[in-house]
Amino acid sequence: RQRKRAMSLLIVYVGLVIMGNLIAYFVGLVIERTVPAASLPVFLAMYFLFLWVSWVIAVRITQPRVRPQ
Repeated sequence: RQRKRAMSLLIVYVGLVIMGNLIAYFVGLVIERTVPAASLPVFLAMYFLFLWVSWVIAVRITQPRVRPQ
């Protein structure tokens, strides 16, 4: 049971990180076309932010439901 939860947590986390990285990439691409010097700092900030946010969301999604007794 615990192993299944850990595996689902990792799968959800990796999926969220991939989506977040795609968002960061496209936002960085748009910024690069307008202000080229700002694209790298913005991309890196969003990249690391999405790593943390993805973990928090993945933990909340996969936490076991509490059953009332």
